[in-house]
Amino acid sequence: MNNESLVSRRAALCGIAVALAVPSGLVTACSSPAPSAGSSPGQGGSTPTSGSAGSAGSAGTALVALADVPEGGGAVVDGPNGTKIVVARVSATEVKAFDASCPHQGALVAEPSGGTITCPSHGSQFGASDGAVKKGPATTGLRAVPVRVDGDQVVLT
Repeated sequence: MNNESLVSRRAALCGIAVALAVPSGLVTACSSPAPSAGSSPGQGGSTPTSGSAGSAGSAGTALVALADVPEGGGAVVDGPNGTKIVVARVSATEVKAFDASCPHQGALVAEPSGGTITCPSHGSQFGASDGAVKKGPATTGLRAVPVRVDGDQVVLT
């Protein structure tokens, strides 16, 4: 076998991810992290609001019933375009959401428990209220997904 026919597992997975047009969170997980200036993993979280959902695109799309997200815990739910989103209930009326792909190697994180989101693959831990790294090997936090509480539903904004 020559060197041109050898493809690393990571390169193959990244190629598949790109070919399937997966959101950038998973593709980023396959590359070297490059933190951007002025951004933090907690940006784009939720602000508890009420009112009517429904604007263009996926904004206002219901992800999960608020009753199905236990306070102090959370749920991993289906997002748009086949993505997974981890929703954490920070208080009775406040939720936060993040891309459920661990930034370390792209594995799916577990449901939040006790204020912590854990990746079962390598043990990385993230704060449920801000997505920040609490314990590695991940070196960057979870990517925030903007959501809000709308009535009895958690919806994308």
